[in-house]
Amino acid sequence: MIAHITGQLFRKTTQSVIIEAGGIGYEVFVPLSTFYALPEQDETVSLHIYTHVREDALLLFGFSSRLEKELFLMLISVSGIGPKLAVNILSGIGPQELLDAMAKGDANRLQTIPGVGKKTAERIVLELKEKAIRLGGEREEAQGPAAAVDDALCSDALSALVNLGYSAKAAKKAVDKARQTVNNNSLELLIKEALRVLS
Repeated sequence: MIAHITGQLFRKTTQSVIIEAGGIGYEVFVPLSTFYALPEQDETVSLHIYTHVREDALLLFGFSSRLEKELFLMLISVSGIGPKLAVNILSGIGPQELLDAMAKGDANRLQTIPGVGKKTAERIVLELKEKAIRLGGEREEAQGPAAAVDDALCSDALSALVNLGYSAKAAKKAVDKARQTVNNNSLELLIKEALRVLS
């Protein structure tokens, strides 16, 4: 089982990255929280890995921090939540905010994440509240700056939000609003600000 990868960042998208290590390119699915933390292409990257084995595939999921991986493992322990939905949840809410919401039993906040219905949110809170409290769910998350002006970046951000399950109309409105508050060309920060608008 692969638990950790360090190598050269060959390619990155908002859904997955390819890391070249030992002459092999590993495709690793990542949440947006990890995407924000990635270095530039061709630089060295190091990710915590969860290896998901199915009959027809071997999938790798990567995380920039141990907290993200622990939250991912907690989420997939809940009935009805598979790895892809767990990554989607981590993409729709910051790791610390997710931890706080679970620790407080805030099912309403979890329901704002695309793909998470009322029953799933309630199951997460019911099954993970105590674990979240133990993990230290009340720490405050450091907020990053907002971002982006470039039309191409806005288009990429819009595509990422639609892939996360938001409607094109809501995503465009959020990106347009986020664009007004930013002062540099950073895709990850633009997406982060747009998600904040949508939440």
